Amino acid sequence: MMDNVEESVSEILSQYQSDPGSVIAILQDVQAEFSYLPPEVLKLISWKLAIPLSRVLSLATFYRAFSLKPQGKRQIHVCLGTACHVRGAPLVLEKFERELGIKTGETTADGEFSLNAVRCVGCCGLAPVAMVGEDVHGKISQTKVAGLVKKYKA
Repeated sequence: MMDNVEESVSEILSQYQSDPGSVIAILQDVQAEFSYLPPEVLKLISWKLAIPLSRVLSLATFYRAFSLKPQGKRQIHVCLGTACHVRGAPLVLEKFERELGIKTGETTADGEFSLNAVRCVGCCGLAPVAMVGEDVHGKISQTKVAGLVKKYKA
């Protein structure tokens, strides 16, 4: 397993010529590969780039786009920005929690879905909005949540 991980990380690093200035882009690629930033991978990046682990960790924890916990194959983001909030997004988020059997910020036991709240996805005219991966679903209601989950499970 570790050989496979090390091979994947080495391949990502080679794309950036192991440039320590590219650590954010490297972390993005690692997260895309593993769906989160595993601790052993952060140590490996630190060692291979010859930068302190504290620097790698500070970047990994500073940016909300990075996760140190395993994430589901499908990321669900429910917008709680002002327009979405006033149009019922908190109720939609609660319905997702009930439907998936998890709380916001958690991942389903089967690793299929992660549920997160975000502040704005830039689609205020479609409020309330939920994103599943890159797919935007506007004017979503509690009654549409079950169908949406079912669609992405298939």
